[in-house]
Amino acid sequence: AMRLSESGGGLVQPGGSLRLSCATSGFDFSELMMSWFRQPPGKGLEWVSTIYKSGNTTSQDSVKGRFTTSRNNAENTLYLQMNSLKTEDTAKYYCAIGGNIINKNTIRGQGTQVTVSS
Repeated sequence: AMRLSESGGGLVQPGGSLRLSCATSGFDFSELMMSWFRQPPGKGLEWVSTIYKSGNTTSQDSVKGRFTTSRNNAENTLYLQMNSLKTEDTAKYYCAIGGNIINKNTIRGQGTQVTVSS
């Protein structure tokens, strides 16, 4: 079975950093694009970033220059390095197989909570 499991969330002060990890199994990780999504409190899911098989990345404007998406194909793991965190980055973060569209068929993890607060 395809499995994704996020970790690394927590409480951090504004301006701080966190590194999220997404451990995967059950599929050929190196062959697929992977994405991060987040769901702020009381809001819907929003796309954060995508990393392609090539290693190229794309991200939403609000996180450009602050968040870096990377992958370790040898360890089947996806990462999201988040720097200069803002209160508006508070959300539950999910990793998913595929690009910037998420629907009921998207395979994703259970999420990890990131709270940015002083």
